[in-house]
Amino acid sequence: MWCRHAHRFGLDGTDDRSSFIRIPVVIVQDAPTDPLSDVLDIVQARAARSVRFTAGGDWALRFSPTQVKFNVVRSGSCWILTEGTTRRLSSGDCFMVSGTPFVLASDPDLPPVDAATAFGHDPSLGQVGMTPDTEMLGGSVSFDNAQSDLLLPLLPRLLVTEAEQAGASPMGWLIAQLDSEWRGGLPGARTACDDIIRLLFVQAIRSHFGGGTGIPSWLGGLSDPPVARALQAIHGDPARHWQLGELARIAGCSRSAFAERFARRVGRPPVGYATNWRMRVAARQLAGGLKTISTVASEAGYLSDSAFHAAFRREMGASPAEYRRKYRAA
Repeated sequence: MWCRHAHRFGLDGTDDRSSFIRIPVVIVQDAPTDPLSDVLDIVQARAARSVRFTAGGDWALRFSPTQVKFNVVRSGSCWILTEGTTRRLSSGDCFMVSGTPFVLASDPDLPPVDAATAFGHDPSLGQVGMTPDTEMLGGSVSFDNAQSDLLLPLLPRLLVTEAEQAGASPMGWLIAQLDSEWRGGLPGARTACDDIIRLLFVQAIRSHFGGGTGIPSWLGGLSDPPVARALQAIHGDPARHWQLGELARIAGCSRSAFAERFARRVGRPPVGYATNWRMRVAARQLAGGLKTISTVASEAGYLSDSAFHAAFRREMGASPAEYRRKYRAA
């Protein structure tokens, strides 16, 4: 990119000629298809609030998240208790809790009180006791309830990333940035902290599911290269009415081998998954409320509204109009 910097003749008659400054500009276009990003967009994963919490003395707090909480222990230590699990957390450890009640405590035998008591004056700053023996930074990640079933059931109830593992991954840098933003108090710090929490959540998903999942799902399919190639194709062109043979060729497998492999990894047949994803994308557009149903149908690759209505009802359990009324601007 060239920028022209113009000058005029000076009063002394010198020729201060125009000069050009070359500025490199990088524009990323046509990024590779990324099913995880697509799903995070569909479920509208966002950091609801970043928080700082300090505690000292004897304490125990009960939390009841409806979706996901992500926190890092910056100093000190404590215990975390969830259903069937009691674990000690140390400085540098990260933990993610998904849709299940949990307790943080200085001693696992102490009776907990509601965590709201520690955040009475400021929902972003919590404190128990006078001395900050333990400090945590973190926040909540929320999803659109209409399509949270795409991701929330796949997340572990409790995921702990120990300090050594976190520090050796991109999470270490993100944690340092989160701490810096909290302590720096610069303009935009709250927004920056929320964005970093969302990035930490993505890193936690990558770390945990990198080797696959025990539950057949789209997320498990991403760890199988042939299945992942098919998923990328489906997500890259959701309006296309994919055929089994097309997807098998992309995966580099025979039709029968691919169909069996995909169903085993993802939990449903390839063409069935493609149809469901097409309707998920359409549902997101309907909930947004900016396009007519006919426009959504056309963009989903349907030549008639009636065919779209029938397919949408089969996959989403409601007609497009009913779905829009229920979830519009929700």
